[in-house]
Amino acid sequence: MRSKFIRRVRLLSLGTLLVAFILVGRLYMIQIVHGEEFSEKANRQYVRPNQNLFDRGTIFFKDIDERLISGATLRAGYTISVNPESVSDVNELYREVSKILDIDEENFVTRASKTDDPYEEVYKRATLEEAEAIQELDLSGISVHKERWRFYPGDTLAAHTLGFIGFQGDTLAGRYGLERYYDDTLTRTGSNIYVNFFAEVFSNLGKTLFKGAPREGDLVTSIEPSVQLQLERIVDGISEDWNSNTSAGIVINPQTGEVYAMAVNPSFDVNNFSQEESSSVFTNPLIENVYEMGSIMKPLTMSAGIDSSAVTATTTYYDAGFIDLDGYTISNFDGEGRGRVSMQEVLNQSLNTGVAHVVDTMGTDVFRDYLYGFGVNTETGIDLPGEVAGLTKNLESPRKLEYATAAFGQGIALTPIATVRALSTLANGGVPVTPHVVSEIKYKTGLTKKLSFTKGDRVLSEDSTEEITRMLVEVVDEALLGGTVALPNYSIAAKTGTAQIANTGERGYYDDRFLHSFFGYFPAYDPQFLIFLMTVEPKEVKYASQTLTHPFIDTVKFLINYYEVPPDR
Repeated sequence: MRSKFIRRVRLLSLGTLLVAFILVGRLYMIQIVHGEEFSEKANRQYVRPNQNLFDRGTIFFKDIDERLISGATLRAGYTISVNPESVSDVNELYREVSKILDIDEENFVTRASKTDDPYEEVYKRATLEEAEAIQELDLSGISVHKERWRFYPGDTLAAHTLGFIGFQGDTLAGRYGLERYYDDTLTRTGSNIYVNFFAEVFSNLGKTLFKGAPREGDLVTSIEPSVQLQLERIVDGISEDWNSNTSAGIVINPQTGEVYAMAVNPSFDVNNFSQEESSSVFTNPLIENVYEMGSIMKPLTMSAGIDSSAVTATTTYYDAGFIDLDGYTISNFDGEGRGRVSMQEVLNQSLNTGVAHVVDTMGTDVFRDYLYGFGVNTETGIDLPGEVAGLTKNLESPRKLEYATAAFGQGIALTPIATVRALSTLANGGVPVTPHVVSEIKYKTGLTKKLSFTKGDRVLSEDSTEEITRMLVEVVDEALLGGTVALPNYSIAAKTGTAQIANTGERGYYDDRFLHSFFGYFPAYDPQFLIFLMTVEPKEVKYASQTLTHPFIDTVKFLINYYEVPPDR
């Protein structure tokens, strides 16, 4: 008898604990997960029957102090509607309403005169004060309803990264940027919270216990708003100074792949994107376009030569100013020869014949394998939509010519983000990273998921990256604008790039159209920042050292001051 009694007590206790567990779980769902919904729907006076208020997850920036700043959020306001069937004098109604709202008379009268339509919206996004003033008038036929819409507090800030939402059929969905890439996470399916609590608990016991909630959440990005704003100013200044078709830039942590800023000019106001004349402005050229990058590819070629033991920094060759390959002539940028020069001078003076010599020494197959290891032929996997792979068919050519031109960044075309991934291997010890914008997702359930991104296989040894870094530091200290922009207390590794633009529809290149590029990282031997800049078809200027050196150095100085980076030499 005693044992039976104990078993009954235990069963009763287990049953009580189970019910308590379920109740606590449901209370958590109501108070924490759906708390905002309850709060929003508590005030029913401004919500139409059966109205579903627009809802969507927030996209946050993260500042230097780890504080979250809204990049994409919701804004609330009120819609003013009229029931024409209840209006006796349309003109008098307009006079009363126009005392509070700046409303177009012709549009109002037209809508309010549709006597066969019981509902016409005459004003959207009114403020709370305006809504209350309209309510106090107590006008027959006028109603006030709450509404919410997507709002971007920064207007143009990080426009190409954030993207925006638009209609796909009858549904609002992400169209560009993070809004599109993470649309499933940001979309809110909605739920009916006006359900008998106990009925829901016990009728959905299995779902409560065994099925997870929809994976709805907010995004926390690695975009630092002050860095983003500064980069946009830099990029806008480049386009303004040189009347370029397009300019763009990236600031990334080459160790982790976290993107701190990504800027494009021309840009657009995300809150008023419908005013743009062409949808082409919404395309992110850093992700969706490919370019022949020019001489910023030379450090990749040189690092491959060093890592394969084909050359060292002190290896010399005879530079005649040109070489003949497969019936074609490859020349230095100025056509001049330097005589016998070292590999260091190849970078210092950006000699095309020098990197062609490196490829010839290591062999085309070895060179191709290194470039593929850098990922030039694949997408990076960045968490933004529309990424395309590079055009690298020339790396399968049986001729030496295509490999020689690829050595100095012509004949193969890469996205800027793929270029940044490849160049990051020089800065981080030889391992490709995955560039990414979102660092964590805060789910509606209250859980937070920190995202992890894979690294590629090692391409270069640490010794090789240290040597190429030393060579690029010398480029800045001695060669870049004659060493006049070097910072005495900071080691900076950098290289410029000037590429001819291919003649569309014909063979060859334009003589007067160029793409300028620039990359660099610092502190050079333990870099936390890699900066990439580019400008397409700058006018009345030929070399990237003229257009991008000072914007690069200005960005470096900003980051040093903003992050209080200590001197490293």
